[in-house]
Amino acid sequence: MESQFLLVVLIFSFLFSLLSGRISTLKDETGAIFIDRDPSLFAPILNFLRTKELHPRSIDVHLLMHEAEFYGITPLVRKLQLCDELDRSSCGTVLFNGYLPPPGERSLCTGTVVHLFLCIVTLFFSGQDPHRAGQGSDPGMVRIICGHHNWIAVGYAQFVVCYRVKESTGWQQVFTSPRLDWLIDRVALNAKVMGGSLGDNDKMVAVASGTEIILWAICPDGNGNEIGVFSLNVPVEALFFVGNQLIATSHTGKVGVWNAVTKHWQNQDVVPINSYDTAGSFLILGCNNGSIYYIDVQKFPLRMKDNDLLVTELYRDPSEDAITALSVYLTPKTSDSGNWIEIAYGTSSGTVRVIVQHPETVGSGPQLFQTFSVHRSPVTKIMLSEKHLISVCADNNHVRTWTVTRFRGMISTQPGSTPLTSFKILSLDDIDGHGGCAAGTEIGPYGERDEQQVFIQRVVPDTDKLYVRLSSNGKR
Repeated sequence: MESQFLLVVLIFSFLFSLLSGRISTLKDETGAIFIDRDPSLFAPILNFLRTKELHPRSIDVHLLMHEAEFYGITPLVRKLQLCDELDRSSCGTVLFNGYLPPPGERSLCTGTVVHLFLCIVTLFFSGQDPHRAGQGSDPGMVRIICGHHNWIAVGYAQFVVCYRVKESTGWQQVFTSPRLDWLIDRVALNAKVMGGSLGDNDKMVAVASGTEIILWAICPDGNGNEIGVFSLNVPVEALFFVGNQLIATSHTGKVGVWNAVTKHWQNQDVVPINSYDTAGSFLILGCNNGSIYYIDVQKFPLRMKDNDLLVTELYRDPSEDAITALSVYLTPKTSDSGNWIEIAYGTSSGTVRVIVQHPETVGSGPQLFQTFSVHRSPVTKIMLSEKHLISVCADNNHVRTWTVTRFRGMISTQPGSTPLTSFKILSLDDIDGHGGCAAGTEIGPYGERDEQQVFIQRVVPDTDKLYVRLSSNGKR
């Protein structure tokens, strides 16, 4: 009797909402009522109203719960909430790798926590207003994270914290920087300093805000020594290490290099920069004038006449289109002559090209190897790996992929690169990200070039759901 009574109440509640106009409906000439909702979602709801049994089958529980809330069927909403809770766990899934609370001495009641996964570091904001954080009023907000080997550097609003993981001890906080007077926009980490005056056991971490850069050396005991404060004179848009050298760049045509041997900071004016990549000790720049330049930052060569960095033109695009994306792949060293250098780049016209340089033909420069004209918008990202060539254009992150054929490690034209797939990484994210920084807005691809790489897709802002998609075929 109780079940029958509940069914009567549910049906009455539903019919009352239907007839009162709270649920949007249409009537035909015979008076039949049509509900303009998804029929696949309404079917299990109608079955619940008839039998009080729930058979969601393959339907997403979240979507079904949203429909039940729309119809005002509270008992069904509660059942679906229970189903949803069974699928959730505060401990995460098999990919969950760690949980790092804010540093104890700086933690706030609305502090941000860092959840670590096997290949991806994600930020979860609790109680945060990203617009307030942009004004510096929320020092507990995580703005950016970078990793190197078994270390990660977490950039909070006004300080940076470095963590290290070991099999024996797990994740441990190692270094916390002094509180800064400005908001952190960029973080760079070098957890494997090779030789030099810093010592093999030292690590380096750098942060940037606006035009200013601060660099610290982290000793084995966790103490940090400030190496220096440098200025690029224009806003820093990229901050990273090439070996022991710290590099800062701006699209306006500025490159700053700190050399670990000479401990000298050098600013250099170049052609406006659209893209960059690194290969060994070389910094490769894709510029607005259609040229690709390189700088050997380890040798730190200076021109005698004016003490400028030695910037060398490596290649000029046949159409002189701006180089908007760049990816360098060094093949495994197969002989004493060195590596075969392969460079894939995209242009403002949507063209994708691959150029190669054999060690025995260094004097003649790279040769044009392949050209693909498959995009109609500027290429924004490109990745050349051992097995795939991947390009992304500005048309809603349209991705094209090819399989790469290799012979003895070197790219080959027999049978040549074969088209693999086409898909889009749609995202409605604000271009500025959280609190005015770009953290969380980069789709990738991420991963080692000799292994499987992935895109990270966040479809809508302010969500706890990320999609990990294979970069080669777009599959989740």
